[in-house]
Amino acid sequence: MTTPSRLTPEQLRSFRWFGPNDLRGFGHRSRARQMGLGPEDWQGKPVIAILNTWSEINPCHLHFKVLAENAKKGVLQAGGMPLEIPVLSLSENFMKPTTMLYRNLLAMETEEVLRCHPIDGAILLGACDKTTPALIMGALSAGLPFIFVPGGPMLRGHWHGQTLGSGSDAWKYWAEKRAGNLSEEEWSEIEAGIARSHGHCMTMGTASTMTAIAETLGLSLPGASSIPASDSAHWHMAAQSGRQIVENVWADLRPSRFLTMESFENAIAVEMAVGGSTNAIVHVVAMAGRAGFKLPLDKFDEISRRTPRLADLRPAGRFLMEDFYFAGGLRALLAQLLAAPPERGLLRGDQMTITGRTLAENVAGAQTYNAEVIRPLDAPLSPEGGTAVLRGNLCPRGAVIKHAAMEPRFLQHRGPAIVFRDYPDLAARLDDPALPFTPDTVMVLQSAGPIGAPGMPEWGMLPLPKKLLEAGVRDLLRISDARMSGTSYGACVLHVSPESGIGGPLGLVRDGDFIALDVAARTLTLEVSDEELAARRAAWQPAPRPIERGYTALFLNEVTQADEGCDFRFLHAGAPTPEPAIH
Repeated sequence: MTTPSRLTPEQLRSFRWFGPNDLRGFGHRSRARQMGLGPEDWQGKPVIAILNTWSEINPCHLHFKVLAENAKKGVLQAGGMPLEIPVLSLSENFMKPTTMLYRNLLAMETEEVLRCHPIDGAILLGACDKTTPALIMGALSAGLPFIFVPGGPMLRGHWHGQTLGSGSDAWKYWAEKRAGNLSEEEWSEIEAGIARSHGHCMTMGTASTMTAIAETLGLSLPGASSIPASDSAHWHMAAQSGRQIVENVWADLRPSRFLTMESFENAIAVEMAVGGSTNAIVHVVAMAGRAGFKLPLDKFDEISRRTPRLADLRPAGRFLMEDFYFAGGLRALLAQLLAAPPERGLLRGDQMTITGRTLAENVAGAQTYNAEVIRPLDAPLSPEGGTAVLRGNLCPRGAVIKHAAMEPRFLQHRGPAIVFRDYPDLAARLDDPALPFTPDTVMVLQSAGPIGAPGMPEWGMLPLPKKLLEAGVRDLLRISDARMSGTSYGACVLHVSPESGIGGPLGLVRDGDFIALDVAARTLTLEVSDEELAARRAAWQPAPRPIERGYTALFLNEVTQADEGCDFRFLHAGAPTPEPAIH
């Protein structure tokens, strides 16, 4: 990418609103004065939007009011004019059926908010799972300079001298409670001790994975994604981001222009090296699509096979994000990958970032302070990444599995299916003593994909039946077209595409069918003849749509499948949207 010449004040996008000496310019300036602003605020100064996803029902973002104030401080210090604008807060904990249903809505809002206002650049405040990809998708489509400011992970949890990881230990101890090994009092104590501060999950779940990806793409300041939410370094990072975005507006440094396919390949490599969330695959495909690149699932598997897993982080490891930060954070891990011989092709250090420097320049001098948390290249946790892409007659367009976080006995497995037609069916029959569950059973959940659910919820870590839990079983091969929380673990095949809700082979599985998984061979096979599958397909009928109006109807009409990123088709069609007319 060649560095463009610096803009003049008259070339600022906001000048179209505030600069003209006409009736419409008069109206814009007079209404700005109504807000207490004056010419000294906007004349010759970039207008910077602070897109804030704070809300009182989003615990991951409770500190964003202060974060926004620090970002504004940095903008003012650099000679810009900050304007805080609220956008949809995707509260992972409370929005149902899933925040994934609303990721694209926030992406659309972000794009349109940036386009329709007198904005020259933006600070995007995000943290919780879908917020990061949504903001970035919308900002890439808007095409303005922007910087993503991550909200950071919460403090580690504690209970009876044990460290608790959000999500991961919730699933673990819920299984123990169902098995009769945990009292109500103990369960209540864990509930009170697992989430001790503001911030997103402190495991390497979807939130931590996506903010690490944003930093690797060069969309955040170096080291920003690793800072715990309650650390004062967070406020300094937000202010520095405010100063940087003003400079980037003058330099016309737009991520939509400097991102390359190699940038996204770097992001995939980091997702594999940290043992990150399977959800990242769906989000990275969607983000790349907004930048004009098509990422096939096979690219993820190709990169996974050559990328060593270096971060020993839950749910696939032992440590939490606070440990990762003090071990050197993402900068240290990136430096490890960049130190590999070029022929290994782990990471491209020549990719541009929002600092105006390359990725390699951003991490120069970074050190690892705890080699247990961030392993050296010559002693990785595993020689390849933690996620695999599967193919076979059960998933013609692919499926994913996080094999780094499951019992090794399932790396190659064959067993009979017990099928649940949807989640209510699962909830109603899971503990039915008549169901022939054994440790070899393959649980299958249908109608959990983008259209079938709808929204592709995080149902993929299917609960185990009580009788197996009581017998000491803690993992089972489970297959669905759902996602699972990035904090989850287990032998869960996810994102089966095409989904059962549109007639994919998953919807044709019946009780007793044998299914074979071979992670090394990357295969998932339904052992049913082609003739029998053809007969089942001919008899298959789609379920009636449960919702026929509003945003969800739009979602059902336009959403793509998991292997395509679950974005909306109409957002990838036609020429780029022009600047708004001002009359």
